[in-house]
Amino acid sequence: MILAAHQPQYIAYTGYFSKIDQADVFILLDTVQYKKNEWINRNRLKGPNGVQFITVPVSFKFGDHIKDVVIADKVPWRKKHLQTIRTCYGKAPFISSFIPLMESMFAEDDEYLGFLNIRLIREIAGLLGISTTIETASELPPMPDHPDRRLIALCQHFNCDTYLAGAGGKDYMDLSIWEKSGVEVVFQRFEEPSRRQLFGDFIPNLSIIDLYMNEGGGCLNLLRQARNTLNAEC
Repeated sequence: MILAAHQPQYIAYTGYFSKIDQADVFILLDTVQYKKNEWINRNRLKGPNGVQFITVPVSFKFGDHIKDVVIADKVPWRKKHLQTIRTCYGKAPFISSFIPLMESMFAEDDEYLGFLNIRLIREIAGLLGISTTIETASELPPMPDHPDRRLIALCQHFNCDTYLAGAGGKDYMDLSIWEKSGVEVVFQRFEEPSRRQLFGDFIPNLSIIDLYMNEGGGCLNLLRQARNTLNAEC
């Protein structure tokens, strides 16, 4: 069985959902430190003028875990994000089926960013037809603080013999620890092929919104076509 883990991102990019689909168990790491200017509270769409960011305003202190980051609701960001989505994808073939879902998702008054992201990830994964078991780190027994040992412990907890790491994992993982654990490490290689997209040349790795708006029910097949893995020796 394969386990993968990642911080819960905001309406994450296509490769994120491909990684979820490739795993048997996917852990949303909401107990790790929140880092500014990453993808936890923002993502990218494609509009008439190119890449368009959507960002959830947050309030946090240095060192806060993702689960403790508060949404700054003084800014009407939900309304703004829905309007941006309509502007970017008003002529997309599947907007009529996706916008009501987004309206329903944004109707919830979430206080914490982690909870919002986890809810959206679960709902979108279900929409795509992904059947992977999705668990939240904060709802599991305490795990080691050391990053590699934490992931190994998660694999052991769920009886998984393989860990699916991100493409950049080789840059920071201590593979010697993994070798001693008996858990095999493989690395995700996601290369999104050119596909239908509005507004000119294809831009890969946008929010999953872009893929669904343009491909609808064909999303999951496209995600599976774009994925591959490399073992730790490659």
